[in-house]
Amino acid sequence: MAWYDEAVFYHIYPLGLTGAPKENHYETPEHRLNSLIPWISHIKEIGCNALYIGPLFESVGHGYETTDYKKLDSRLGDNKDLTAFVKECHNQGIKVILDGVFNHTGRDFFAFKDIKQNRENSQYKDWYCNVNFSGNNEYNDGFSYENWGGYNLLVKLNQENPAVRDYICDVIRFWVSEFDIDGIRLDAADVLNFGYMSSLRQVANEVKPDFWLMGEVIHGDYSRWVNEGTLHSVTNYQLHKALYSGHNDHNYFEIAHTVKRLYGMGGNRPDGLKLYNFVDNHDVERIYTKLNIKEHFTPVHILLYTLPGIPSIYYGSEFGIEGKKERFSDDSLRPQLALSDYQYAVTDNPYTALISALGKIRQQSTALSYGDYKELLLTNRQYAFSRNTENDVAIVTVNNDDNDTEMTVSCGAATEYIGALSGQCITAQNGSIHITLKANSGEIWIPYIEGKTSGKLKKTKTINSQSRQEKEIQQPAKSSPAAPSETDNAYSEAFENGKIAGLQEAILAIMEKNGHVTDQMRKDVHENTHHDSLINWIKSFN
Repeated sequence: MAWYDEAVFYHIYPLGLTGAPKENHYETPEHRLNSLIPWISHIKEIGCNALYIGPLFESVGHGYETTDYKKLDSRLGDNKDLTAFVKECHNQGIKVILDGVFNHTGRDFFAFKDIKQNRENSQYKDWYCNVNFSGNNEYNDGFSYENWGGYNLLVKLNQENPAVRDYICDVIRFWVSEFDIDGIRLDAADVLNFGYMSSLRQVANEVKPDFWLMGEVIHGDYSRWVNEGTLHSVTNYQLHKALYSGHNDHNYFEIAHTVKRLYGMGGNRPDGLKLYNFVDNHDVERIYTKLNIKEHFTPVHILLYTLPGIPSIYYGSEFGIEGKKERFSDDSLRPQLALSDYQYAVTDNPYTALISALGKIRQQSTALSYGDYKELLLTNRQYAFSRNTENDVAIVTVNNDDNDTEMTVSCGAATEYIGALSGQCITAQNGSIHITLKANSGEIWIPYIEGKTSGKLKKTKTINSQSRQEKEIQQPAKSSPAAPSETDNAYSEAFENGKIAGLQEAILAIMEKNGHVTDQMRKDVHENTHHDSLINWIKSFN
């Protein structure tokens, strides 16, 4: 087991989050990275234990046209700032991986500048692909070269050149010795040379125990990249697409079939492929923008945190912010945010409360990190599956329909289960559990034995058997007689936050059925975080 096997990632695009200028003039460093230090405790608070941050190194614009791999971008600060930032992450139990842009460089990179100056006599003329001194380009260099993505701003490195490989391997060693990072996300890994990636993997195996290499890959058989010789993981764009379109089309078959295909790629083993799962990032629209029915935010994220793979949240999406991709700009996907604007989000924002609860549940469940995958029920609008280890189990149920639904699924040997989000207890009969799911919702069911633990999860609260009418309205849970530990308190807090958010969603759903809901009405609901008041509000509709 490695740290990344139990990772819950937070993803930051630092130039955007800090509001750095779009163009770098290589002037006196501005210490904007230091403004992200308060975000570390936020990352931990919402249940994440790993951070993917980047690009970070000197570049001229968006960060992926690197001009110096060994110097923090001047718009963010200096190397001491990055060293201190990673150290503080580690102090708070957060692992850190950086962007490694090793497919191409910017035009201000020292090797390319030498070619411009010395042309055929440059010792670096073979550092790039297809340099042709008989050609030209829009910069009037007097030569042409291979680029990435059709942009001559991004000059493609010759990965077959041993000097290039040695240089990039030394960069990785430098990042570990200087900043103590825990891994690298390889940009554009789907166009990297496999021999080149093998060299990077060899260095990763040398520099630090459990040093993680994750690659950006869009399509294809992910097992080509994820294996003992190349990368530990890749970006799961196939699941990303299925998660939003499967909800927009009310088609859980798309999601389930995608999961089954990916699980098969890994040999139908829980440790076969541990892909980097996400619903949005710095290159795609925010999930809240993509969803036709905003209430699907809940089942989408339940699946993100419970399906096989390593979940990741892109900064700001835990607040339910919008972000629409524009034709010639990604600025709306990479906004500047002030954490002070969201200081009460974990308690007052239902989206943040949900993400926080899911993060804590994920960290406490061995089944969700190491369990196998077994489909239990599948329709267009309902989906259930289990994650099982020898000693732990989690049963996941989701509903994308606008109406409540009932389902019966097999559950194994346990006789009683508790909803990790709601706290509702249900009793198994004949090896199955019968569940009522609210519209556009979901739940994670775990075995409950009073006074004992199930896997890593400890629960201090439960709910007695309820009538059908009582199940319509969540009742306060009864405390266990055992004194709660620190773990218990963290779980209980997540439980309470999820319960409040569920009541708020129920009120809004009823209001929407009764007529138009104004922004002020929504604000009034979200600002009410008192359990008894929300219960009385629901009863008032009867």
